[in-house]
Amino acid sequence: MKILANDGISPSGIKALQNAGFEVLTTMVAQEQLVDFINKNNITGLLVRSATKVGRDIIDNCPSLKLIGRGGVGMDNIDVAYAKEKGLHVINTPAASSESVAELVFAHLFGGVRFLYDANRNMPLDGDSKFKQLKKMYAGGTELRGKTLGVIGFGRIGQATAKVALGVGMKVVYYDPFLEKASIDLVFFDGRKVPFEFKSLSREAVLKNADFITLHVPAQKEYIIGKKEFDMMKTGAGIVNAARGGVLDEVALVEALESGKVAFAGLDVFESEPNPEVKILMHPNISLTPHIGAATGEAQNRIGLELAEQIIALLR
Repeated sequence: MKILANDGISPSGIKALQNAGFEVLTTMVAQEQLVDFINKNNITGLLVRSATKVGRDIIDNCPSLKLIGRGGVGMDNIDVAYAKEKGLHVINTPAASSESVAELVFAHLFGGVRFLYDANRNMPLDGDSKFKQLKKMYAGGTELRGKTLGVIGFGRIGQATAKVALGVGMKVVYYDPFLEKASIDLVFFDGRKVPFEFKSLSREAVLKNADFITLHVPAQKEYIIGKKEFDMMKTGAGIVNAARGGVLDEVALVEALESGKVAFAGLDVFESEPNPEVKILMHPNISLTPHIGAATGEAQNRIGLELAEQIIALLR
């Protein structure tokens, strides 16, 4: 049986599949040529990330297809309900990238409280001629330790982010309408564990009490954070979105940044991805990454192996 990993798969995933007797193709096929390629090559399983969309056109016109896999958490680029209705297996890897996304959130937070997003833009331009001025400009940083992190959405990634926050010495509060209580074990390098118990607050309570907000929710029809929510936040708060574009109102974000209500933002995902708005890209108080939350070698290895294990279990 042939598996097409159209957006790539780690060598560990390829090896696991090959050892189980599967043929793995890593040809990157253009969206409009996918149906023809799948049919000509008798593809049994199609693996994608966020670049490839799997809609009814592929599901209806590729009779050899038995499985669709998403290397990651969200599956908004796959018509999951229709695929299952047609008898196809649909899999993803919800746990594999949690730690990588959590660390990226804190890359944005650490960079935000010390102005790295702006210093890294200005030092190459003026570091040799305006060193003292830049030193003064970026001298008013703050520490994360002792501050409160508000987590909106407390699934696997939200909890992984909370663990990093606890390790840094932050207080964690969360809001999740589907998870009233949660228990987290903070595991140290030597195997020691410290348990923490949490209870969901209201969204308003989290927004009003947190020094920093991080979003970990699936794609939504409406904004989770808009003008009303920004108005609830502490003046000078920071916010990070490494979840999905469209859950945060970027127009309202720019207004909050301009007014000083929000001190900085970190964005890994964007409303108009893959073509983020110029106002967002050029804003001096936004830390920017191009949707790389799960893009670590460790996460990709875990994703590849987890996909391989599920494929072997379902198709052998």
